[in-house]
Amino acid sequence: MGNDLAAFAKENGVKYFMISYTDLFSGQRAKLVPAQAIADMQKDGAGFAGFATWLDLTPAHPDMLAVPDPASVIQLPWKKDVAWVAANCIMDDKEVSQAPRNTLKRLIDEAARDGMHVKTGVEAEFFLISPDGKAISDEYDTASKPCYDQQAVMRRYDVIAEICDHMLALGWGPYQNDHEDANGQFEMNWTFDHALATADKHSFFKFMVKSIAEKHGLRATFMPKPFQGLTGNGCHAHISVWDETGKTNVFADNSEELGLSAKGRNFLGGIMKHASALAAITNPTVNSYKRINAPRTISGATWAPNTVTWTGNNRTHMVRVPGPGRFELRLPDGAANPYLLQAVIIAAGLDGIRSKADPGKRYDIDMYQLGHTVTDAPKLPLNLLDALREFDKDKSLKAALGEEFSSAYLKLKQQEWNSYASHFTQWERDHTLDI
Repeated sequence: MGNDLAAFAKENGVKYFMISYTDLFSGQRAKLVPAQAIADMQKDGAGFAGFATWLDLTPAHPDMLAVPDPASVIQLPWKKDVAWVAANCIMDDKEVSQAPRNTLKRLIDEAARDGMHVKTGVEAEFFLISPDGKAISDEYDTASKPCYDQQAVMRRYDVIAEICDHMLALGWGPYQNDHEDANGQFEMNWTFDHALATADKHSFFKFMVKSIAEKHGLRATFMPKPFQGLTGNGCHAHISVWDETGKTNVFADNSEELGLSAKGRNFLGGIMKHASALAAITNPTVNSYKRINAPRTISGATWAPNTVTWTGNNRTHMVRVPGPGRFELRLPDGAANPYLLQAVIIAAGLDGIRSKADPGKRYDIDMYQLGHTVTDAPKLPLNLLDALREFDKDKSLKAALGEEFSSAYLKLKQQEWNSYASHFTQWERDHTLDI
């Protein structure tokens, strides 16, 4: 595709562009711009009041301009006269350093200077629920082990197939769709890509899934743990690093343990080293810690980690190496910001490579049954406050992500925790009223 959005509109019959950016809390913000005005917007950006979204800005700040990146443009398959385009945020002719897409782009550039190009894929799980959010949408989806249930996936065929048809039309290379481990839960997979492309697709995927669900009278949620007793929404990330040509996987070395090269082990070592801190990014909500510290679910397993361990092809650990040249980080959940998820993976991995970090002992046990026997591995944070404290202590990770971003993120997330902590609940009344 060329770099001229006006020409793109003319060639594809687009009437409007959604100039979109994602804020620190994963809020997707957009302005709907007529095609006749897109040339000016592509040059100067669409104006936003940054304080009105979740960024650490004040009402006194000047306009924040969202400058569309034409390489990211996607014509909505379900509404062809509209195109979505990711934007980079600037203010006073400078990048807004705390903006998630800018943070990711800077880290991608940093990795490229070291000859490394990170490629990732994500497994974005979601529930299809009732419009009021109180129940799953399929009253017959009641099995105690519903994973891969063919009847249940076919009862939602219209929704799942429409989303997959759109991904096929967009050239994403979707390759499988399934009913997941919780009642009402689904996962759809598409081909891995460079980190920025994956982040843009991930952001658009969430928008598309919600839109198609609404079209069918349903609601989609990526909330980490929307229903007590059911498996939560993960967002596992598969990670590899390639050379400048993009053709050689520098993580792959069949002469090494599990086919993971020395550089791959060091990158993994960075993930392990910073795990407790990066949880503040990969698991960014109060609800996130109901998933990674959950009791056993109805299906028999949470499929989420609570300890910083790694393994081979074993799904009970925080990281698994399912095959040569890549590894899967199983910590992130559905609330993870698509851009910050990629950014923190690169930041931790680069630090691991530069410091030659060792990932530590490999465990091949069933962590759900024998995790209590592992006494020398850190536990993941028990709640968002603990995660924020770990992130705040991790000076090298904060520096890698950028001090402006880290300060803004910690400030706003601490405010969110304080709001949660000051909220009165029915649980408190039930357990304290008669003391």
